[in-house]
Amino acid sequence: MELSEARLLDALAGLQAALGCLTLLLLRRIGSSYGRHSSPRLGWQMPARLAWVLQELPSLALPLLECARAAPSHLRRRPNALLLAMFLVHYAHRTLIFPFLIRGGKPTPLLIWVMAFTFCTFNGYLQGRYLSQYAEYSEDWVTDPRFLTGFALWLVGMLINIHSDHILRTLRKPGETGYKIPRGGLFEYVTAANFFGEIVEWCGYALASWSAQAGTFAFFTLCVLATRAEEHHRWYLEKFEDYPKSRKMLFPFLF
Repeated sequence: MELSEARLLDALAGLQAALGCLTLLLLRRIGSSYGRHSSPRLGWQMPARLAWVLQELPSLALPLLECARAAPSHLRRRPNALLLAMFLVHYAHRTLIFPFLIRGGKPTPLLIWVMAFTFCTFNGYLQGRYLSQYAEYSEDWVTDPRFLTGFALWLVGMLINIHSDHILRTLRKPGETGYKIPRGGLFEYVTAANFFGEIVEWCGYALASWSAQAGTFAFFTLCVLATRAEEHHRWYLEKFEDYPKSRKMLFPFLF
């Protein structure tokens, strides 16, 4: 049973990589249809805060459930516990804090919410089950350069993501409407500083985990956020004549 489920988790990691490629192609062709790019043609929409809480919840709840079911000896291993904590800290923020900081926020189309909820359920199970039941690390893995570098990248990426979201939330003063050009932080260098932070965060997690499950999650994140960053960048250039032409799309000084 354990061997067959371990193979299933490896197969699901491969599926996640394939879905990343498919999502990249689809989003480049039809756009994200989310936020400022949303279309009323997608039908019924959910309030932004409710959508965020419910779609992110499986990535918090499922790993916690797996931890409750896991053998105590497995969770006592520091590498497994720390990697699970890295994943859970992100989704605790995304589920319990971030939605309630949103000011206004455009409604989320039901179809987009269903897709996000499905992915969070899939990935929450994949990461939580793998780390709580099957991942094998030596106790000194936490001193390995891959773990230390990955942890540092995860922390820096998360802080960039949170700080960039704060900048976006405070662009408009109370009573103001419309869009403004983001200023400050990494927005001085890239259009999608918040996406850049999240990509760095999950690439760090993948390096620290050194597993196919985490690696394909980072790859999927890159596929989704790179296409959204491209869409945002094109939108800003079309909407604002004074948009900084030297500002890159996603990666500072590169593109």
